[in-house]
Amino acid sequence: MQTGASRVIGRDQEVTAVTGALSRTRDSRGGAVFLTGEAGIGKSRLARYAAGAAFDEGMRVLKGRGTTIGPMVPFRPIAEALLGLFRGDPPDDSALGPYKPVLGTLIPEWHDHRSTTESVVVLAEAVLRLLASVARKTAVLLVLEDLHEADAETLAVVEYLADNLEDQPVLLLATIRSEPGHALELVRRMVQRGSGALVELHRLSQYEVGQMTAACLESDRIPPELVDRLWTDSAGNPFVVEELLHGMVSGGLLVAGAHGWQVLGELKLPVPAAFVRSVAHRTDRLGPQGREVLSIAAVLGHRFPLSLVQKVTGVDDRELLSHLHAGVAAQLVTPDEPAPDWYAFRHPLTADALLAQLTLAERVDLSARTADAIEDLHPGLPGDWCPLVAKLRFDAGAGTEAGLLFAEAGRRALAGGAAESAVTLLDRAQGLLTEEIGLRADVLDTLLPALAETGEFERAFALDVADLQALEGPRRAKLHSRLSRVAFTAGWFTEGVEQVRIARTLLGPDAPDALTAALDVNLAHLTLNIPSPDRISSAEGLARRAAQAADRAQLPVEACEAWQLLGIIAREQDINEANECFGKALALADTHHMPIQHVYALVRLAGNDWLQHGDTASLDRTHAEASRAGAIAVAHNVDAILALQSVLTGEYAVAAEQIERCLQTTTRLRFHSLTRYLLMSKATLAAHQGNRAAADDAITEFEAVAKSGAQEYPLCFGLARAFCALLEENQTLAMTELDRALALESQNPTTFHLSGTHGMRVLLGVLDGRFGWAEHQALTASSAAGMRWNRQFTELAHAVLLGRDGRADEALRAFQHAQEAAEPYPLARHLGLRLVAGEATSWGDPVAWLRSAEEYFHQRTIPAVASACRGLLRQAGAPVQQRRSGTDQVPRQLRGQGVTVREFEVFVLLADRMGNKAIGTRLHISPRTVEKHVASLIAKTGQPDRESLSAFAAGFGG
Repeated sequence: MQTGASRVIGRDQEVTAVTGALSRTRDSRGGAVFLTGEAGIGKSRLARYAAGAAFDEGMRVLKGRGTTIGPMVPFRPIAEALLGLFRGDPPDDSALGPYKPVLGTLIPEWHDHRSTTESVVVLAEAVLRLLASVARKTAVLLVLEDLHEADAETLAVVEYLADNLEDQPVLLLATIRSEPGHALELVRRMVQRGSGALVELHRLSQYEVGQMTAACLESDRIPPELVDRLWTDSAGNPFVVEELLHGMVSGGLLVAGAHGWQVLGELKLPVPAAFVRSVAHRTDRLGPQGREVLSIAAVLGHRFPLSLVQKVTGVDDRELLSHLHAGVAAQLVTPDEPAPDWYAFRHPLTADALLAQLTLAERVDLSARTADAIEDLHPGLPGDWCPLVAKLRFDAGAGTEAGLLFAEAGRRALAGGAAESAVTLLDRAQGLLTEEIGLRADVLDTLLPALAETGEFERAFALDVADLQALEGPRRAKLHSRLSRVAFTAGWFTEGVEQVRIARTLLGPDAPDALTAALDVNLAHLTLNIPSPDRISSAEGLARRAAQAADRAQLPVEACEAWQLLGIIAREQDINEANECFGKALALADTHHMPIQHVYALVRLAGNDWLQHGDTASLDRTHAEASRAGAIAVAHNVDAILALQSVLTGEYAVAAEQIERCLQTTTRLRFHSLTRYLLMSKATLAAHQGNRAAADDAITEFEAVAKSGAQEYPLCFGLARAFCALLEENQTLAMTELDRALALESQNPTTFHLSGTHGMRVLLGVLDGRFGWAEHQALTASSAAGMRWNRQFTELAHAVLLGRDGRADEALRAFQHAQEAAEPYPLARHLGLRLVAGEATSWGDPVAWLRSAEEYFHQRTIPAVASACRGLLRQAGAPVQQRRSGTDQVPRQLRGQGVTVREFEVFVLLADRMGNKAIGTRLHISPRTVEKHVASLIAKTGQPDRESLSAFAAGFGG
């Protein structure tokens, strides 16, 4: 006889929903299913059924749960589930790349002290990739129980997984109580937007209670009055049914006889008193020491380690195991897989019932003794022990000790990337340390950056830091410095400047370097992001002052940050100075073991190498280093640069794949600056292929996510739209776009240098006569003009000026230098040939250059430039190859009317109401030829006159 049902009863629809989800998952259509209901309703039973069914079908089953000892511990359910992967063949980690070190937070085998702490979203992406990697061999079922007990970080990972499992052979099955709370609200939001299915478990009917009773007692001969009483007293809750049955059987009220089960005595037990009485009856039968063992266990939580219980009670191994085995037999506790030393209460309600039997004095005593035992067994309270002892000290009435421990647990949680858990723990600390202003300030020193991480900016500013008047000035100044960082993270740059001002006032004029360095670094970052013509110079002065103060005060973090910022600022004027700054930051990072600063310095040095030489080898090495350190943001930053490099080098198919893949990731991970950079690259990709509509769409996307004054914005005009105009043979529009890029940079100086203001604009200005030697010298004096992409254009401009002065040999050498710089960039190189050919008749080989450019642009279906090259060749008296292809550029409707490729080129320009001379100049044909094409178009399209034809062209949609 057993008093627990061996099968799932009354859940046919729910079983169908779960098995259907498992079936879809095996077909690579995963997702999330959330089982909800009150405590004891059967969520865990159904989850166990699902796990068994999945195992039978050959799926990999991973299990974790939110129920844990003491306060919530960040990521505990996820970590517990993933550790199941290492109990057999370890998972293949080859596809994880930079995400493997990130998982060291959850998987001790993969922990690397060099790895960096990333955001919860990045960790969630790492978990997603690990599950997807495992699922390549066999579908995966991830079971997470008791989400209502889970920490905020676990819930964030669950939400991320639910949003992204649709196309993976992975099913997330989670259980959660139907009690109001953040977890249930989150689940309902996920279900509402289609990221999961909700399966609500309701109470059993009276008939189903009868079925369950028969299954528990292994007999169909059940007294009707027993079923009636169980139905009434349990209200259809399966767990309570089983508990009442066990209590009746163990108490002799329900016995098996020759004619089935019989009731001896009166069936009248109120609920929930019935359940509490049942647990009390069973614990009383264990004896005083056995009852104390389970009471200590209940003080710890729903799970407990035997070694700790033994330390508190002082019993020997034999006695302890005897009590535990008795508890198992009484269906109060059960071994807690997979840890051999751990046990768990059979249901959370059991622990609650045990605690309800303790007097306040008993609970205070047990809490204090248990806290003492943990501190003896685990000096320093590593890991989960710190928040647990904090709770026990609180239950024991030691408020200040509890507050200090909650504060320490909060600091550790923040350092581990669990910002929301840190806020929860620090809030508890702050509430317990209200009378100690110094201790409260210590808590705020950690709470403010934690609130910035969680995005609770308003709450950070509502903490009344300014009201801590009794606190000494330097400590108050430090808190205002923290608030300035909160403001920077929030994008409240002006408010951040105000917080720095308050801090400076509190410090006075003679503040030591140790206090001013951080303020100057903060103010430098804020200044760089507030639009103004002098923001670069102001930020440079502040960063340099911060670096010097941090060096004197031996503050490596502030010094490293200041030198990195100085390197970024110096890049435009002197790339060698920028490298020196980044080199100093790298040396500091290595000396003081700062892995994230080390990787950032490396990527900036590699970025300089790319800008100066067009070489990506250093970037590739840095990507590998970032991957080893788990610096996800840095790794994706390198990916974004490599994607733009693919655009510039003409590898358009590769670039398109890189950009879309990176965009999906950066959008999911909310890396907004990288998303902006990639959208700019996407616009450039379209523009460099002559696709104006796609370029404009990408720029519209960019504008939708970019803030006013975004530093990538000038590149949208100078690197994207200007080139699109040049491929349309509209040099006037190209110069207008470059002028706009320059205007944007003048209003808000940028740290990006490929917008054309240091390169293509110089060449076009020389070609149209706007710039002479003086302007060329001034515009090319900066380091940015020497960057390889820009250098190809400035050297061409130099060649043109030399040629105009009759210095043919020097002009040809400058041209050759331009060609060397342009070697990796086929589009820019051939565009340069087309642009300068008309200036090179006395010192170059314009016919050969134009033939090369014409062939290139013809092969890449850029008809306007190819046509211009042919026109210039004709003007030079050179024979021109006839090109019969390109009809696919003519819309179907016009092709059906017999419109030729050349006529269509004229038709497009008529949309802008251009005259014959302007069209001829653009297409390099005579005005008379234009007139003939216009007449032919009027006849073929059936338009009455040129004005009507122009209107038709302007409104033509293809």
